Amino acid sequence: MVSASAPCKAASAMKIVAYYRVSTARQGHSGLGLDAQREYVRLAAQQSGWTVIAAFEDHESGAIAPERRAACKAALARCKADGATLVVAKLDRLSRDVEHIAGLLKLVDFKVATMPNADKFQLHLYAALAEQEREFISRRTRDALASLKARADAGDALAQGKIDRRSAGRSVAHRLGNATAVRAAQLKADMYAEDLRSAVKAALFDGVKSLPQLAVWLEQHGHKTVRGSTYTPTAASRLMHRLGLAFR
Repeated sequence: MVSASAPCKAASAMKIVAYYRVSTARQGHSGLGLDAQREYVRLAAQQSGWTVIAAFEDHESGAIAPERRAACKAALARCKADGATLVVAKLDRLSRDVEHIAGLLKLVDFKVATMPNADKFQLHLYAALAEQEREFISRRTRDALASLKARADAGDALAQGKIDRRSAGRSVAHRLGNATAVRAAQLKADMYAEDLRSAVKAALFDGVKSLPQLAVWLEQHGHKTVRGSTYTPTAASRLMHRLGLAFR
């Protein structure tokens, strides 16, 4: 026998759209950080009785406004279409910028899995406090470095040694970071090109025989480059090269 309360409970379950974000395509491809985000959302949904109706995933920097990220934009549209609530694992997966958070609060209802009972005012306050803390840490770091340089200029060998080690470490990190960024960009472009393989084959089937014609065909069929720009013959050439395709 089904209890009378069961249908009411199912009807009252809040519909949620999960949104996950990692900073680089390489992180997303490896799953780094995504599994933890999914687990946070799963546990919060289980404990709060939420129903996950969709999930979206971005491989973008948190410095980009949420509504300008492709997957986040799609998640917001899904929330609006289904009257659902956006859910993220942690607030910084949406943004670390309090202005971004404030703007989103006007567009959509959202919850944070690590603090599921927080209301809009509390989320705004938390974002403001987190930004203030980051600014304080940054200022304290700049002041400490300025003091260290002053001591080094005054002849303090120990301070000069710390500065030299810091400079060497940053140089290595910069080189490694640039290499990682290049690999991530290449991977993102390769994955995006692969998504367009069927479209390019359709263009070739339609009789497209040159790069200018391909660029026009892609534009007419609503396709953009990985950066969201209109295809040019040069961009079309790169796409053909990535896919290993040639005109007949």
